[in-house]
Amino acid sequence: MGNFVLVPGAWLGAWAWDAVAAELRAAGHDAHALTLSGLAERHGAASWAGQQTHVYDIVDAVERLDLRDVVLVGHSYSGIPVGQAAELIGDRLARVVFVDADVPVDGESFVSGWPGGVEVAAAIEANGGLWPALTAADCAGQDLDEEQIARFVAGATPHPGAALTEPAALARPLGELPAVYVKCLLDGPEPPPAAAELLKNDSWSLLTLDTGHWPMFSRPAELAGMLAGLSSGTGGMHPGGAGDPSGPRR
Repeated sequence: MGNFVLVPGAWLGAWAWDAVAAELRAAGHDAHALTLSGLAERHGAASWAGQQTHVYDIVDAVERLDLRDVVLVGHSYSGIPVGQAAELIGDRLARVVFVDADVPVDGESFVSGWPGGVEVAAAIEANGGLWPALTAADCAGQDLDEEQIARFVAGATPHPGAALTEPAALARPLGELPAVYVKCLLDGPEPPPAAAELLKNDSWSLLTLDTGHWPMFSRPAELAGMLAGLSSGTGGMHPGGAGDPSGPRR
């Protein structure tokens, strides 16, 4: 059984993984959802937190809990600190999973590596160093019902701007890690260019989910089943959809 460490993306805390974590635990796995510094219940005093703070939030949790055979899961923004943390936890890592996520590029930040980075930087500057949380309108078209959108908006907090502007620092090529990229198709059919390049490595594989950018809300059981399959070794080595070995290679 796997030890899952679940890291939420921008604006969200550990609570975002509640439904997925419950599914994983019901299947006999251990699931540890994290809240990164400056977000959710850690919002306020730590609103200054930079990206490297988030990297060590993850590393510290893995080491403090003395976890082994870790499946480290990052969604959206958190793929950047998760990718760096995966290198630092060494032989504790079983696999890293990027769920519709950004991936770290050495010397690049979230802002510099994202097409909308100029707008994000401007929003951070205009809001006292914080990236404002999304509104209900921003969540449209992502396979979320009204209740799910309301929960997202109610729980979201502004994101520490420094975490988005600080560059990543990789200890070694990310392509050497055992990794899976999960692409959520309603948010675009293809992984971002940096992830697409990494997927050329033999140790990386691609899975897809026919849902929007926040599958932990829209398809928690399906996402949990996919993650559980990766832990057992039955789902992660197939590059087609949802762990199906007959799926097309991407």
